[in-house]
Amino acid sequence: MARKRGRGMAACWYGIARTATVDRAAAWAEIDDGGTVKIVTGVTEIGEGILTVLAQIAAQEIGVKPDDVVIGDNDTARAPEAAHAGATRQTYMIGNVVAIASREARGRLVDVMAKTWDVAPETIRTANGEVWAENTNHRMPMAKAVEHCKGRGVVPVGSASFGTDTTGLAPTDGAGRPWQAYVFGCQVAEVEVDTVTGEVQVLGVWAAHDVGRAVNPKGVEGQIEGGIVQALGQGLMEDYQLKDGRTTTPGFAKYILPTSLDVPRVNSFIVEDPDPIGPLGVKGIGEPAMVPTIPAMMNAIYDAVGVRIQDLPATPEKVLMALREKERRDAERRAAAQAAE
Repeated sequence: MARKRGRGMAACWYGIARTATVDRAAAWAEIDDGGTVKIVTGVTEIGEGILTVLAQIAAQEIGVKPDDVVIGDNDTARAPEAAHAGATRQTYMIGNVVAIASREARGRLVDVMAKTWDVAPETIRTANGEVWAENTNHRMPMAKAVEHCKGRGVVPVGSASFGTDTTGLAPTDGAGRPWQAYVFGCQVAEVEVDTVTGEVQVLGVWAAHDVGRAVNPKGVEGQIEGGIVQALGQGLMEDYQLKDGRTTTPGFAKYILPTSLDVPRVNSFIVEDPDPIGPLGVKGIGEPAMVPTIPAMMNAIYDAVGVRIQDLPATPEKVLMALREKERRDAERRAAAQAAE
């Protein structure tokens, strides 16, 4: 059995949010009795962790703990529209709009407290559920500050809308601005190829991705790892076949998915290059995480055994056929060189 190792690299760029059309999201934020915060927006949680991210953003902007933030009903009959969960837009679009709404709610509370304490609004600080004025003895819990505001007829509530400024592509020269924000990434994959069976094992992936600003670094790493595992399945295993309009791979017996035993060691490197337009500097990492993985793996296979797989997935059968074809061509070239001598 002969096993050969190789490494390959690939880079990518990816446009955030909807393509060549205006994308928009809206939200309400309120500092409630008891010093808790309620965020209402039509966000859809499909496992990407957006509720955690929004709680972190609201907590940071208003000055409470993430546990004190409640994400309210997302039924768009009662909540502001936030659009779909896709296009790597959730953190960028909804995170930014929640930040703006939270700042407005905090601003209402700060204005009242500044007048009460006779200090400049910019000296008011809020953090960990407390409100205080710098260089003074004025300090009180957030719950007490909210009660104080409402006693003066002010409800600390905010609303906001955040949208993109994009254009379609001109049919003449392709000029345009189809996305407002872009992310970039680069991955290196190391593989081991069994030249007898054609089996490819991914040993490790090194992934560096620009995410703008990492609200939740562990969540970012999870997205990168999940994207790489998805790409591993698409690139090496998942072979969906049709014959006469019907699938011949109706079950997981033939449609192979990666398991925990197939997952390589993933080394994530988070690059923070803040977005210059949004108030938070965030971008996204949902779909971009898997974009460079497959070309990096295919380049690694080529580096290991000298064959270029261009028809996905790179199953053992395809790799073995490519190796046999390479051997045949090499033999023909050697024979031609000997004949020429």
